[in-house]
Amino acid sequence: MILFPLALAAAAQTPTKPAALPADPREARHDRCVATAERDPAAGRAEASRWQLAGGGYFAQQCLGLAYATEGKWPAAAAAFEQAARAAETGRDARAANYWAQAGNAYLAGGDATHARAALDAALASGQLTGFALGEALLDRARALVAGGQPAAARVDLDAALTHVPSDPLAWLLSATLARRTGDLPRAKKDIGEALARSADDANVQLEAGNIAAAGGDEAGARKAWSEAARLAPPDSPIRTITTRALAQFPSR
Repeated sequence: MILFPLALAAAAQTPTKPAALPADPREARHDRCVATAERDPAAGRAEASRWQLAGGGYFAQQCLGLAYATEGKWPAAAAAFEQAARAAETGRDARAANYWAQAGNAYLAGGDATHARAALDAALASGQLTGFALGEALLDRARALVAGGQPAAARVDLDAALTHVPSDPLAWLLSATLARRTGDLPRAKKDIGEALARSADDANVQLEAGNIAAAGGDEAGARKAWSEAARLAPPDSPIRTITTRALAQFPSR
């Protein structure tokens, strides 16, 4: 039976903003810069560049990264976040951990799992990440580990991530996908159920639900989930092609 696994790739989204940290007089300007970057990334880049020349340091560099991320320019965003992280480390600022995590997320979104792993290792090794930020960094490193052919290590990070971000449907989706790919169907069924409970209107979740049903020989379940994935997916989404091919393996009724 042909299966169409969902790749454990980074979602194309703006990386999470840094967690709350000690006050700094540059924060007010940073907040304005970030707001501009999210509303008008070109204007945000211009503001961040001016601020860098005026001594904005890693605050300006991180804002530049967010502007690039908003535009989907992932290599440039990753480089800006990494520069911010290195500068923050030099200044012994705990924000460096958040910047490394943002760099890792951007590297993943750009398809560079090797640099993503290095950035996320740095973020996690700092010991400064907690709660949601820690969970998301572990989740991203799991993605990088899967891309690097290390599913066992990825499972360790995914399990840890789920303890910190139990409400994140993406975490459950990726956990279910990894379980299916490693032959653990009971775990895959359990975790895709958690993902469906949180985000049944996500085409990616329905696609994987179909994959897992098909892997277990449940034709009716696979048909239902893949059909729902096709319905939910945008017209130009590759999910439409994937589900068409997946459904074609079953005889017409």
